Amino acid sequence: MTLSDILGLILSYIYAFALLLIVEAIGKRLNWNPNFTRKIIHIGAGMWVWGILYFFDHWYFGIIPFATFIILNYVFYRQQTFKQMDANDATLGTVYFAISITILFALLWRTGGEIDRAPIATAAVMAMTWGDAMASIIGRRWGTHKYQTFGHTRSWEGTAAMFVFSFLAMWITLMVLPGSALSPNSVTYLPAQAALFALIGAVVASAAEALSPGGTDNLSVPLLTGAILYILTLII
Repeated sequence: MTLSDILGLILSYIYAFALLLIVEAIGKRLNWNPNFTRKIIHIGAGMWVWGILYFFDHWYFGIIPFATFIILNYVFYRQQTFKQMDANDATLGTVYFAISITILFALLWRTGGEIDRAPIATAAVMAMTWGDAMASIIGRRWGTHKYQTFGHTRSWEGTAAMFVFSFLAMWITLMVLPGSALSPNSVTYLPAQAALFALIGAVVASAAEALSPGGTDNLSVPLLTGAILYILTLII
């Protein structure tokens, strides 16, 4: 374990608890709806994968923070530790999100000279981080055209937001991350390739989000999106 790995672990937990406590306090102060508070925390947690890539020298230490939050998030959910995040109608979505990130980065992120597919894992996480969050925020605020899947009501406005923000988040990731200092041993993509991968990934992510029962989209969206992006990189 290097000094950078140790610093990464320390900062990961500081960041995570600071995010929870600060957003919880602001949510209470401004009387935010718990659903909105959850999505702000959701975005903040998902964006930390960039911090993980920056700080850690070894991938197997880098996945530890998200792996431990599988357990911590379950405890928080059961105890309703953070009222603004885990309201009475909350699901196990925060637990599923931590599981998804851990699986994706354990399978695809490699350090030490091996071929690194962290851009695929990161893009899949960004689809969930931004796509799902904006789908919920926009859908709840402006969603007037409703539809139901598996007893769960969604809106076409929310699904459109899911597609647009998933595409943008994945395209930017696939343009910026491959070959950068954060992932020097990954395959780079031409702009058209990155756009095609992001487009297909956004379709899969939007379909998964629309069809998944409550909370399980935090599993289906990143894992299915990661799978299709991985397949695409093998084919093209």
